[in-house]
Amino acid sequence: MNKSLVAFALTVATVVGAATLNPVPVLAQAAPPAAAPAAAPPASTLPGGASSLQETYQDWQVACLQQGAGKRCALTQQQADPQSRQRVMAIELTTVGDKAEGVLVLPFGLALDKGVTLQIDDGPVGQPLRFRTCLPAGCLVPLSFDARMLATLRRGTAVKAKVTTDDGRETVLSISLKGLASALDRTAALLR
Repeated sequence: MNKSLVAFALTVATVVGAATLNPVPVLAQAAPPAAAPAAAPPASTLPGGASSLQETYQDWQVACLQQGAGKRCALTQQQADPQSRQRVMAIELTTVGDKAEGVLVLPFGLALDKGVTLQIDDGPVGQPLRFRTCLPAGCLVPLSFDARMLATLRRGTAVKAKVTTDDGRETVLSISLKGLASALDRTAALLR
């Protein structure tokens, strides 16, 4: 997972209402020298001339941001504890051709060296995925799904993310796949 993806993940998290992070303080800078008037910004390629958009497809949200002449889109899902309203889990994916890459954000208090395993419905349990780092918003696990795995996700109903807490208890978080296929299709259409 590259720095650009992490930066975009944090930007999209802001758009969809997650906790914002600003790890690098903005330094005061002298005013830039006067320049020739800038050309008009490029017309938005998002529907209706929007500079950003957010749509919901059952349990998934699609968010896009216009960035100069291009745009960045991602699909996300967040789950919160119903009593404390604190985020328990978030997943964000971006489509790259016939693949999807992204990040799973999990809470603190997990045995990081154990990683996380994913299982689609009652299918085989995948190899443990390593945590990349922890930030104030949670601990990040990079994700990458090839075309075959995306097809399986599209047909599935839930992904079980199994983690181990620091005190050794195994916990399973369920990620709903309701709306994922529509969200993937919409993201692909918006990126054309």
